[in-house]
Amino acid sequence: MTGNNPSGADNQQERPRIEQWIVGFVDGEGCFSVPIFRNKAYKRIGWQVQPAFAVVQGERSVHVLHELRQFFGCGGIYINRRHDNHREHLWRFDVRSPRDLLGIIIPFFEANPLRTAKST
Repeated sequence: MTGNNPSGADNQQERPRIEQWIVGFVDGEGCFSVPIFRNKAYKRIGWQVQPAFAVVQGERSVHVLHELRQFFGCGGIYINRRHDNHREHLWRFDVRSPRDLLGIIIPFFEANPLRTAKST
């Protein structure tokens, strides 16, 4: 049957672009953080600042973290040594490199802003 609304892979209006999927996924499952640690190796100030971008998923969905890593071309995927309420291992896609954060991650989210309260 033919009509005015084509279906299937050619209909780009019904399918979000990967960038929009990433924004929605990170809105729900990701976080930006800037942990500050006391570190005596930093003799001048005594503190270490370690900005990070992370997205966490259960073991059954770890494949989406690999998709994020492939899309951004940076970061790593690591196991969290704890279990969630479904008793499966948790995995995280983690970007900590200041160069990658400033050159890849932040520009992506400036061009594709988060939509929840995480945007502030």
